Amino acid sequence: MTDIVPMPAQSDNADRPDLPHNLSAEAAVIGSILYDNNAFQRVADILRPSDFYAPAHEEIYAACQLLIQNGRVADGVTLREQFEKDERLTNIGGAQYLAELLDSAAFGPEVQDYARIIRDLAMRRELINIGAGVQSRAMVPDRETDGSQQVELAERELFALAERGSTGRGFSTFGEALTESLQMAEAAFKRDGKIAGIATRLDDLDHKMGGLHSSDLIILAGRPSMGKTSLVTNIAYNVAADYRGEKLEDGSTKTIAGGKVAFFSLEMSSEQLATRILAERTGINAHKIRQGDLDKYDFEKLRDATEELQNLPLYIDDQGGISVSQLAARARRLQRSVGIDLIIIDYIQLLSGTSGKSDVNRVQEVTQITTTLKALAKELSVPVIGLSQLSRAVEQRDDKRPQLSDLRESGSIEQDADVVMFVYRESYYLERTEPQADPNDPASSDKWTAWRQRMDDVYGTAEVILGKQRHGPIGKVVLAFDANITRFGNLDRQPRGDFDE
Repeated sequence: MTDIVPMPAQSDNADRPDLPHNLSAEAAVIGSILYDNNAFQRVADILRPSDFYAPAHEEIYAACQLLIQNGRVADGVTLREQFEKDERLTNIGGAQYLAELLDSAAFGPEVQDYARIIRDLAMRRELINIGAGVQSRAMVPDRETDGSQQVELAERELFALAERGSTGRGFSTFGEALTESLQMAEAAFKRDGKIAGIATRLDDLDHKMGGLHSSDLIILAGRPSMGKTSLVTNIAYNVAADYRGEKLEDGSTKTIAGGKVAFFSLEMSSEQLATRILAERTGINAHKIRQGDLDKYDFEKLRDATEELQNLPLYIDDQGGISVSQLAARARRLQRSVGIDLIIIDYIQLLSGTSGKSDVNRVQEVTQITTTLKALAKELSVPVIGLSQLSRAVEQRDDKRPQLSDLRESGSIEQDADVVMFVYRESYYLERTEPQADPNDPASSDKWTAWRQRMDDVYGTAEVILGKQRHGPIGKVVLAFDANITRFGNLDRQPRGDFDE
C-alpha cells in the first residue's frame, strides 16, 4: 500500500497537522471502494465523511456515498464527471489522484480494520476539540451561561461522542434472538413469583405485567389525590429493599434481585419523600411525624426504621425545574457511578424540553420529553416510570375511571409508552357524594343504604387500570390502600380472577 498525500484544501484541520490522523488508512478505504463498490457496505456503518482528516478524502468519500446510495457506480470515471461538473476536481488532486487511490486499495476484511482506525482517530480529534471548547468557554465570562450549564454542555458533547464511538449491536440472527428469549424465560422460571422483570412486590400487579421490564417507558397517571406518588414511592421502596447483587470476576456487580433506584422528585423534597417511606414502614401518620406529635414508643419505632433504611439503594434527586436533557445527564452519571436498575420521575409535566424555545408549544415539548425518556430507558436498559397528570375531562363523566384519552398531551405519551396505567380510588369520589337519608322518605333511605354498602365494598382499596401494555393484557388489578399512611399493598388472598378483567 502506497502512502500518498492528497493535495491540500482548506479545512478545520489545515492549521493543525499535529492532530491524530492516518492518511494511508484513509486512502486504503477509499481505494477499496473505488475498486469494488461492495466495500462501501462493509464500512458504511462505521464511517461518515467527516471522519476523514484529509479534506480531499472527505469529499471523495461523500461523493462515493451519494452515488452508491442512488444506485450508481462510484469509480474514477463517475467521480471525475461529478467533480468536474461541480468545478471541484482540483480540490481533490485531479483525475490523477483518483487513479493513484486505486493503487492504495485494501482487499478483503482488512478494509473494516482500516475504517475502525479512521473512526478512532476522528474521535480523538473530536475529543481534542471538545476539550478546547470547554477551556475556551470557561476562560471567557458569559452572563447567559453559568458554570453548571457549561458542565452540562460538556457532558452532552462527551456523551454524544461516546454514542458515536459505539457502533451498536447491529443485526442479530433469529437464532440469537430465540436464545435470548429462552434465557429470559428461564430466569423468570427460576425467580420467585415467576416474573421476567423487576418485582414490585405488589403481587397482582406483578402477575399482570410480569414485573418491570428493562427498556420500558411506563406511564402512571391519575387525578390529584388518587395516590400516584404514594404508589411509586411504595414501588421504589420495595425494589430497593429487595436489592441483592453479586460480584463478577471483572469487579462489576450484577443485580440478581430487586434493584438500585433513581428517584427524580420534581415536586416533593427528599425529606418529604423520606417521611412518606418512614410513615409507610412504621405505621405512623406522616402528618404526626412532621408535627413531632410522637410519644416515646413512636420515636423508638422511627429511630429503628431509620437505622434499617439507612443503606437502602434509593437515590433521590429533588432538584426542580430541570429539563429532560439534564435529567438524562444525571441518570447517566448515576449509572456510571453506582449503577441503577429503575428510574422514577415524579412527574413528567414538571420537566421542560431541551430546546428552551418559547415558541415551541407544549404538545411538541411533551413529545420531546417522552421520546427522550423512552430513548433513555433503552440506552440504560432499565425501566423508566414517569408519573403524569390527567385532564379534568374525568370529572365530567359519571364513571370517573380514567382512560387513555384523559392523558394530558395524550398523543405522544400514549404513543411512546410501553405501558400506561392509571390509579383510581372509587372511595375518594363516593365519600363526596353521600346522599341525605330522610326517615320519612323510604327511597332516600334506600339510596343511602346502597351508598353505604358500596362504600364498605371499596373502602381500603384502589384500582390500578392497565390501559395499554405492549407485552401483555390490559385490565385492572385491585390493591389494598391505607390512606392513613398512604401505603399500597396486596389484598388478602382471593381468587385472582376477582381482580382481572
